[in-house]
Amino acid sequence: MAEEQQDVETLKKRGRRRLVGAVALALLAVIVLPMVFDPEPKSTLPPVSVRIPGENETPFAPKLPAKPAAKAEPAPGARGEYVIQVGAFTRPDPVLAKLAGAKLPYYTEPAQGNLVRVRAGPFASREAADQALAKLKELGLKPGAVTPKSG
Repeated sequence: MAEEQQDVETLKKRGRRRLVGAVALALLAVIVLPMVFDPEPKSTLPPVSVRIPGENETPFAPKLPAKPAAKAEPAPGARGEYVIQVGAFTRPDPVLAKLAGAKLPYYTEPAQGNLVRVRAGPFASREAADQALAKLKELGLKPGAVTPKSG
């Protein structure tokens, strides 16, 4: 009789194991098979629509090339002063030291915010300003163009 009871217990254990295996396979089939047979995966992002307007539909007018401005040269006999913009700096001291070391005339102007605009000059002639421009480039600065001094 003990053997019969042991056989019954063994059969119950096997039955439970088969039942658990069958439930696991059913859950796996319910979860995995729809993902495998889904023709197009669902995207979590909204669809993007892009429309590129044609040439005639743009809201902006084409820019026409600007006419070159006439050079502002002073009349013969008039006293012309020329300056070169060295740059706009928050801390102009190193640049001012370079200019003073090169013995170039300079002056500063307050600019927007906490910037200080540094200009070399004024120079009496265009030739003197061009020579100073070359010297500024030798100092490792990136100066602007030579312009007549305004007001």
